[in-house]
Amino acid sequence: MSAEPARKLTAAQRAALARIESLIEFWRITPEELDGPLPPAPPPPAQPRVKYRHPVSGETWDGEGAQPEWLRLALSKEGYRVAELLPTEPDSPPG
Repeated sequence: MSAEPARKLTAAQRAALARIESLIEFWRITPEELDGPLPPAPPPPAQPRVKYRHPVSGETWDGEGAQPEWLRLALSKEGYRVAELLPTEPDSPPG
């Protein structure tokens, strides 16, 4: 422990510390476990790959599940061809 002077905590910080203390007690975490290196962070969830994108609205579909209404309309009533709905950059956001 360092000899740093105690600082005044806000109500939110005191509430956070109380929650942390209750979790430590609940999970029976020891001081030795707190001193060790932190486990690696989990990888971010994978973003679904965009297979079709409406060129005007930017709506997308990853090809999973039922075909969305916007895609049906684009192909049947708006006159788009499938090739026109393929994104130029598969994982890029619309815009």
